[in-house]
Amino acid sequence: MTALSAAAVAATAVTASTGPPASAAEPEVLQVDFADRTGHFRGGATGTLYGLGDEGAPTQNLINGAHITNVSQKAPYGTQHPSGDAIAVEDGFFDKHGEDMYIYVQDYYPDWPYHGGVRPGDARAYDLSNGTYTEGANGVWDYLEVVEFVAEAVATGSDRPEDYVFIPYNEPDWIWYPDWAQHKEQFLADWQAVHEKIQEVWDRHGLGHARIGGPGDSRWQTERSADYLAFAQEHGSLPDVFIWHELGIDNLANYRQNFADYRALEASLGLEPIPVNITEYGMLRDMGVPGQLVQWFSMFEDTKVDAQTAYWNYAGNFSDNSARPNGANAGWWMFKWYGDLAGSETVRVTPPEPNAVDTLQGIGAIDEENRRATVLWGGTNNDVTLDLSGLDESVFGDRVDVEIREIALTGAEGLADTPRVVASYDGAELKEGALELDVPTYDRYAAYQLVITPDQSRDVEAAAAAQPWTASIEAEDMALTDAQVYAHDPQGGDGWQFLASGGQDVGSFNQVGSRAEWTVEVPHDGAYRLQVIGGAPGVPGRHALFVDDESAGTIQYTADLALNERSRWQYRGSAEVLVELTAGEHTLSIRSSEDGTSVLPNSDITLDKVSLTSVGEGEPTAYPASGFRLENGAVLDWGERSPVRGGAALEGEGRADLYATAMETGYYDLVVNWASEGSSSVDLAVGGAPTATVSADEAGRWQSTARVHLVEGVNEIELSSPEGAVVESLTTVRAREADEAAVSIEAEDAVLHGAASVTALAEETGSNASGMAYVGWIGNGEANAVEIAREGFATPGDYDVTVHYANAELSGDHDYNPQVVDRLLEVREGTEPVGDAHFRYTYSWDSFWERTIPVTLSTADEPLRLGSAESWAPNVDRVVIAPRLLGEPTTAPAAP
Repeated sequence: MTALSAAAVAATAVTASTGPPASAAEPEVLQVDFADRTGHFRGGATGTLYGLGDEGAPTQNLINGAHITNVSQKAPYGTQHPSGDAIAVEDGFFDKHGEDMYIYVQDYYPDWPYHGGVRPGDARAYDLSNGTYTEGANGVWDYLEVVEFVAEAVATGSDRPEDYVFIPYNEPDWIWYPDWAQHKEQFLADWQAVHEKIQEVWDRHGLGHARIGGPGDSRWQTERSADYLAFAQEHGSLPDVFIWHELGIDNLANYRQNFADYRALEASLGLEPIPVNITEYGMLRDMGVPGQLVQWFSMFEDTKVDAQTAYWNYAGNFSDNSARPNGANAGWWMFKWYGDLAGSETVRVTPPEPNAVDTLQGIGAIDEENRRATVLWGGTNNDVTLDLSGLDESVFGDRVDVEIREIALTGAEGLADTPRVVASYDGAELKEGALELDVPTYDRYAAYQLVITPDQSRDVEAAAAAQPWTASIEAEDMALTDAQVYAHDPQGGDGWQFLASGGQDVGSFNQVGSRAEWTVEVPHDGAYRLQVIGGAPGVPGRHALFVDDESAGTIQYTADLALNERSRWQYRGSAEVLVELTAGEHTLSIRSSEDGTSVLPNSDITLDKVSLTSVGEGEPTAYPASGFRLENGAVLDWGERSPVRGGAALEGEGRADLYATAMETGYYDLVVNWASEGSSSVDLAVGGAPTATVSADEAGRWQSTARVHLVEGVNEIELSSPEGAVVESLTTVRAREADEAAVSIEAEDAVLHGAASVTALAEETGSNASGMAYVGWIGNGEANAVEIAREGFATPGDYDVTVHYANAELSGDHDYNPQVVDRLLEVREGTEPVGDAHFRYTYSWDSFWERTIPVTLSTADEPLRLGSAESWAPNVDRVVIAPRLLGEPTTAPAAP
């Protein structure tokens, strides 16, 4: 074996960290045998329950990037939640990777547990055309009528009814049928009745066989499952998908045995294996935490089942696995990494303990067509030794390129940047297909991705060294005054908590003298982005930033969820601020007071982690072809005569997808390194919209640049080349000076129509509204609108309309979920609709986020009109209108 040491890792990393110290324990060994194949990659472990709100919440960038193949949503006519009707969100879900849309039929009922927890009788007469009812018996079981009109709605209202799976019962082992001895016969009869009714509706419309999932128990139940399967086998009503839930901490240790027991039960009945979906898994503590999620993913991928993250808070954010309207948190990147394995075969991974709680676990996969091997792992505080074997030298050669990326916990609403390369090896030698790597671990809640390819044209070590400088520190390791460190046991409270990076955070930050200080040495003069991960419970808040005891501005936090004690102080977001620093040592001080005599508004904010990143050079972030998703025949090119060895060969319908992070909305240079064998071009689509084409008139290696407007968070970029090209990489470079091309309008300065009116905010609110004012009472009729004159953007063309907004509307009550409403905002050019989007919940009417609507304007003088004809729109702070593309793309020969 070739041993590449932890010292080599440090040599290629461009990260300074004063976070958790490296463990003194011996590294844990994760064995990965790429020659021992375990089946085609299933990719179903990132399903999500109520992960979609209304169309566009989450955004299409987030949905596609997360590569979610299965979701469970609210049934048509459902009143359990204000948003998330399956038919209303199906277009976005099926846009790229969606395969199975499950619906919880009982979500017709508004209360939890359904119908007061008691099986309904015959007390209503339903109108099967719209789900309304009148009191009084009609000789038909009430729930059977609900099942019929829900099935009818899908059959007639969906464009893809064949891709739906009905779940008639959710957790029937405690809802409606808790006493198996007493309720068994009733449940089995009811199962048969609803199964036959759904098939009857499908037959009525000539749709063939309707897919139905069950039984849907809240946990694995051997006796109930055996009775249910035997009955369904005898009566011709076997489920198309077998369903149960794995909720709790110990399920990480018990799931595989439960699954084995289920498969044994099938075999005992002479049944062929039925597909399985664990339609709810994990606890609050697991959501948004990559080192926890990878443990669940590995179990479900090993057993080749689908599975869905549980719904603990609100609809529309992948169960706390995305941030803000369009941003990634660390959990989203774990989803994305897992989805990147599509098209691969999984391989044998042997962790130190395969069936244990909170331990090192991993997933290995190999894509032989593209000569790409991947390992994902996490779950330990100890450093990890990767013992890799079975790398066929006929596929990889005798030298390989290796890149290792890290994603660390950022909180539920904390923006996570593109995961950095923390170690890289250019041309590492394989010996008999084996390689051993020692990788330092930042934190047990972090996760890691290793990608191995044959030796590329690209120098992976040089690419790692070119990353912007960054450093981070855990809040508990800062110098603290009038503040307290709190420890968080990851298994405390039975998992009903959100976890803190490093297992601790800093709270009681509520005195005039409260401060947290970090002495850090920066490498050069310039601009740096300070990011603070912290929890502002239910309201926006502020801290003062001092550098070397001199005031350096305000850190502005937006509100975070504070629904109850499980989330208050623990549901963390992020605040970002730019600061100018000179080369050398500085002390950064985060303070509750800027004058030393009074605290800032809502400054009692928990602090989890602080990072500093150099951004003055444009924060170049490279996305190499080895990390692209390749579609429609696109492949990595390893030909000996290829001008770019390891580049993405695109031709015809072939496409490469990548997901670029913008930590702030504005202009970025998209720098494409590519090659052509003659006259050719590469088309770039951003956020689903054709945006730019770069071209060359002859054969050669090229570097092309297009200046494009990107939006805060995740930006899907699709590359294609009908004539044929090989793309080595795409790099984003912030062009902050170009932001002057955008036009910013304070909503209170726009023309207001109807009831739309200005509200001034007091400083005591701690609001992040610009100018401390906003416009509300927009929508709920076309007359109530904001009108923006075409000053500064009079040229017809493609624009991004970025709206800074607040929406804290709730509708209805629930035992533990905030019933959030996604508000719709429509944009018109004069009287013509040009775009719309749903705007997700911001936790407070005083807390403002941003959401971008792409529009194409066809006139030079018709004003923009923002409103909503049928419902209230979000409150609007300001609007920024930016051309999507600035100038003409350029192409020049690539540097040798």
